[in-house]
Amino acid sequence: MENSHKAATFVSPEDGQGIAMAGNSYRVVISGKQTDGKYALIDMLVPPGGGPVPHAHPDVQESFYVVDGEVEVKSEAGNYTAGKGSFVNIPYGGLIHCFKNKTDKMARLLCTVTPAGMEDFFTEAGQAAPFGTFLPPPAMTDELKQKMAALSEKYRQTIYPPNYLG
Repeated sequence: MENSHKAATFVSPEDGQGIAMAGNSYRVVISGKQTDGKYALIDMLVPPGGGPVPHAHPDVQESFYVVDGEVEVKSEAGNYTAGKGSFVNIPYGGLIHCFKNKTDKMARLLCTVTPAGMEDFFTEAGQAAPFGTFLPPPAMTDELKQKMAALSEKYRQTIYPPNYLG
């Protein structure tokens, strides 16, 4: 009898692509290439003071589970302090949001994006580096601004100024 089921995917802690981006360290645990584009899971290490600038992506649902530490999540819908064990869901539709680690301890989040694709944005916008490697954010040159604008357009993401949500 032939098995018509797809094989399970197993990922060890050492597997997955490491990315240094904006002072944070990400690991693509499972990509859209492995899930037929259905979703991707990104392991995020966010040091004190780290986190993305306000942004929005109308075609992607993004969720965060706080494995360790704490982040302040800001959005147009309000602010929330997400501690260990908290879950945050950013729905489809383009809600402007960001998060920041305002503590003196590392925060670790599991980020799921549905459908997959944002992990490719991280790969293109960041720099390949072993998970747990923190590189300083690059200087915001005109060339980098143009690159980020092109990537934002490619991945249908809008980036806002750091103080956009107050």
